Amino acid sequence: MTPGPNRGYHPPETTDADLVRATLDGDATAFAELVDRHSRPCLRYATRMLGSREDAEDATQEALLRAHRALARYDGRTAFRTWLMSILINRCRTALLHRRRRTARVVYDDDAVQRARVDGVAMQAELRMTIERAIDALDASQREAFLLKHVEQLSYDEMAAATGVGISALKMRVQRACDRLQQLIQEGDDA
Repeated sequence: MTPGPNRGYHPPETTDADLVRATLDGDATAFAELVDRHSRPCLRYATRMLGSREDAEDATQEALLRAHRALARYDGRTAFRTWLMSILINRCRTALLHRRRRTARVVYDDDAVQRARVDGVAMQAELRMTIERAIDALDASQREAFLLKHVEQLSYDEMAAATGVGISALKMRVQRACDRLQQLIQEGDDA
């Protein structure tokens, strides 16, 4: 591919910092490369955090749009991924607040959901559902910390930078989330 007026070639070893600089210098494809690199982990996190693919897509798109608009304010003190995740975390928090207000009037019928399940689901799929339900049942702050640490594999320093929460508090949230998950999964097995 040859570079055009708004098109540049970015070899795979190009860093996020290089792509940020290229974007700020007017290279329209540089931000597209950042989106390609980071949209899947963002969508994965948002889906787990929000429990809805549609809400997750909206939150991810909004986070990427906000990142693009604020790119000139990105100072490079943290990794681009950490900076982007902090934007996404805030979008997810906002979405959860709006959902609480919206779903306060909606009644969840677990029996209807269970009746709608297809019979003969493999044991592994059942375990995955049990784990996903347990993660969904976590307090939002514990779910956020657990997903950032164990799914997105951020360090505690990166998590602190992204969330604005202290490292010791994050460690406590992750530990409590793990303890609660173990309890919820055992209760699911006993049922």
